[in-house]
This record gives sequence, C-alpha cells and structure tokens, in this order.
Amino acid sequence: MARTRVRHTRIASLVALSAALPLLTGCGGEDAASSGTADDRNHKPVVVVTTTWEGAFAKAAGAEDVTVIVPQSVHHAPDYDPKPSDLAAVAKADFVLYAPFEPYAAKIKEAAGSKAKLVEVNLDNDPAKAGAEVTRLGGLFGTKDAAARWRTRLDSEVTKLNGELKAAWPDGRSPAVVSQVFTGWAAGLAGATTVGTYGPEPVTPAQLALLSAKKPAYVLDNAHMSTGTVLPDSGAEQVEIVNYPGEDLDLLAVYRRAAAELKKAMG
Repeated sequence: MARTRVRHTRIASLVALSAALPLLTGCGGEDAASSGTADDRNHKPVVVVTTTWEGAFAKAAGAEDVTVIVPQSVHHAPDYDPKPSDLAAVAKADFVLYAPFEPYAAKIKEAAGSKAKLVEVNLDNDPAKAGAEVTRLGGLFGTKDAAARWRTRLDSEVTKLNGELKAAWPDGRSPAVVSQVFTGWAAGLAGATTVGTYGPEPVTPAQLALLSAKKPAYVLDNAHMSTGTVLPDSGAEQVEIVNYPGEDLDLLAVYRRAAAELKKAMG
C-alpha cells in the first residue's frame, strides 16, 4: 500500500478565496477528480480532510492520498482559520471530510465547488461508532475491503487493550470515573464505571459539588479542551485523553495511548 501523504498548506489571506478557487477548479479540466471516479477500481480517491482526526478515519477506510488542512501544531483545531491556499486543495479532491463542530466547515463547503463530494464525519472514537463510520467511508471511497480489514484490526486491538486494562483495575473492581463528553470512549475502553460527565463548557460550581460527591477515582479530561484541574480537592486523579491522531494518521495509536495513560493512572 502506498504511504499516506499528509500535506499541510499555508499561505496568505482568506480575502483571495472567492477569486482563487474558481480558477483552480477550472484548471482541472475533464481529468479532474470527481466523486464519481471513486467507483472505478483503478482510481485511488484523493481525499482532503480538515484535521488528522478525519484523516485517520479516511486512512482506516482505505484512502492513500490524504491531505490535512489544519496543522497538528494547532492544539485546538476548531480555533484554526483556514487560508485560501489551505482550501485550494479542495479543487482537486474527490472527497472533502469535515466535522460539524468545526466552525470553518461553512468555508470548506463554499470552497468545495461542484467536483468534490462533501462528507460530514462523525468523529467519535467509541470503537463501535468508529468502526461503523470507517465502513461507511470505505463504501463511499470504493475501498470496502480495506475498511473491513481495518475494522478487524480495530476489534482485535480493542479486545486486547480492554483485557489489559481490566487486569489493571485497582482491587480488581471497575473504577468510578467522571468523563469529559468527548472522552467517554476511553472509559468504555477501560471497562470503567462512568458516574458523571461534564463539558464541553468549564465545570460550574454546582457541577463541581455534584461530581465530587460521586467520589470518582479518575477524571478523564479532554487534552484538546482542557480547562485545568477539573475536580480539585476531590482526590480524583486526572487523566488526559488525546482524541486526535498524529501525522501518521494511525487511529489505533490513539487507543493504545489512552490505554497506556489509564494503566499508568491505575498503577
């Protein structure tokens, strides 16, 4: 399999967007990629994604040519403001993947033109939901077999990690945890008992009192949206959970990293 290419483009000002993109789209001619060409078995779909998270889903589904718009150095991806050059890649894409919670999704839609197929991705690392989304993307890309193979790997990895985490339970019992709304999948991976959730907004004093009263052993915080110590003076150990994959776009590595952090905390 060809190596996935991750390209981060950066240039000047969104003001040039309306003028630049029609020209770029027009240069593609009849050979430009379109959503329909992905059905051709000899065609490898060209995919543009907003972040490495969507990129990992695309790679898992079998895409080999993946361009990421938001640099990984941007810790909180929704804060990023795409440049015209970032969006120019859309003109040559078969598919453009984005998430609804990203405020620049409207700009992606505007830039897509008539060629690329816009695909809204459900970014949830819950294994069942992630597997279903990868299967759906594989169907869109014409890479169903690759998506099925990855889903088999996912099931095997999750089963392995879940067994390791259950073996690490303190006193052999499922630990009580409080999870940020986007880290519940990590609690499931550990077989933990979720006694409360919070976010995405900071915890209010009333929530603080309520969640602390649940006496959780751990707080599973979202590393990308952290507001500091969530339950101070509660005795709960805070574990940072990372949702976004690295530049290798390896979603399985996200599960392994979460498992490692949880095992360390359960010590």
